[in-house]
Amino acid sequence: MERVLKDDAVEEKGDRARMASFVGAMAISDLAKTTLGPKGMDKILQSTGRGRNVTVTNDGATILKSLHIDNPAAKVLVDISKVQDDEVGDGTTSVVVLAGELLKEAEKLINMKIHPMTIIAGYRMALECARNALLQNTMDNKENTDKFRADLMNIAMTTLSSKILSQDKEYFAELAVDAVLRLKGSTNLESIQILKKPGGSLKDSFLDEGFILDKKIGIGQPKRIENAKILVANTAMDTDKVKIYGAQVRVDSMSKVADIEAAEKQKMREKVQKIIAHGINCFINRQLIYNFPEELFADAGILAIEHADFEGIERLALVTGGEIASTFDNPDSVKLGHCKVIEEIMIGEDRLIHFSGVAMGQACTIVLRGASEHVLDEAERSLHDALCVLSQTVNDTRVLFGGGWPEMLMAKEVDELARKTPGKRSHAIDAFSHALQAIPTIIADNAGLDSAELISQLRAEHHKENCTAGIDVITGTVGDMQRLGIQESFKVKQAILLSATEAAEMILRVDEIISCAPRRREDRM
Repeated sequence: MERVLKDDAVEEKGDRARMASFVGAMAISDLAKTTLGPKGMDKILQSTGRGRNVTVTNDGATILKSLHIDNPAAKVLVDISKVQDDEVGDGTTSVVVLAGELLKEAEKLINMKIHPMTIIAGYRMALECARNALLQNTMDNKENTDKFRADLMNIAMTTLSSKILSQDKEYFAELAVDAVLRLKGSTNLESIQILKKPGGSLKDSFLDEGFILDKKIGIGQPKRIENAKILVANTAMDTDKVKIYGAQVRVDSMSKVADIEAAEKQKMREKVQKIIAHGINCFINRQLIYNFPEELFADAGILAIEHADFEGIERLALVTGGEIASTFDNPDSVKLGHCKVIEEIMIGEDRLIHFSGVAMGQACTIVLRGASEHVLDEAERSLHDALCVLSQTVNDTRVLFGGGWPEMLMAKEVDELARKTPGKRSHAIDAFSHALQAIPTIIADNAGLDSAELISQLRAEHHKENCTAGIDVITGTVGDMQRLGIQESFKVKQAILLSATEAAEMILRVDEIISCAPRRREDRM
């Protein structure tokens, strides 16, 4: 038979293709599995690039993002963990593990000669049933502010308990809840700035209202300004020498050179005059400010800050209510930023500039302290997860218990559905229930507990009315989640369930993998 594909193209069909997909997806799931739960372990990721950067993390999305993967099915799982991270911020490991478990169960069914479409139909029914079970058991305290705040604290502590901040989780949960409640229902986390300063311990971290810019105040400039009018700009303030690329200026005497320099200086002076004409008392520039314009600003009593990092000035413009300007001919069309006080503060050994009483009242800065850069990076990722989950929960106020309670609850309902359903689909529905029970099993395994014993106890508990039992990994027994205050956001759980099932379905549908032949040089000619 003639080959349709080019010589180097690889084609895998039928069971072999399905096998390759399953193996790839399960390998990724097994990799992420050990980081799940409060006793999950961290991974060290070392880059092969320059500097050989090292990242120490147990955040599922960060681990999977850093991997270079060749297997197409594994890439699907990496994508769902990324989407989970962007969408709700937490549950990045759970979503990959659940998808992996669903595929493991599906592999057994395929070996029993059940068609993939029958499995998918069963999974669909089971998903609907599991989601309804969650919906019927949510709690919502949005009417009662104190109870809702307690819910948010519990959610933050549950999220942080599997991260590096678990030792001081009450302290950081308080920080995160305060920061999110300032946003008043917005999910835009841009106005919460996280500043990392090595030194001290994690307990020394604090929340500060307003905005902190990682810069020093220049020499001979006012150290404190009240009722500041701020012009945020991105413009060149270093043109006191000829800077036209490749320009040649021929002169016949030194005095002409002096004239050119004087003209340049005059040009700079006019630009500074235009900026001062905006009636400002603080000028912040993305680019350098040379000594001469800085001198002119100092004479006018204006605080000039140079070389502010780009993300810094974007956020500064946002929180002070200004806009970034680059031309200064029409002062009326430029929107200035405002804040009550600008002053210099010390954090550890460093001097920074603090803007308080900014126009955007909800803006705040969380300053993280810690032993090393690696600790700080991981602390920032953990805190970012908590902030994401909390901001989503403020919008969708429904909460659930944690510690494997939702999975056991869904597994029980799905199990009952499997018993009522005739035909081969019931096998798939039963498999879905097994996959859901794998999450509490893994949480227990990671804590070094006897998972078989615990899960059977938990299953028995869940057959009682109004059960709130889950796994308490600290004491290693079945505990009451309500008393322990272990809670999770409904939105996160729902996103995990939907994404994992859809990803598993997508991989199940595959029956052929075609890898293209690499392009050869001569083909391009």
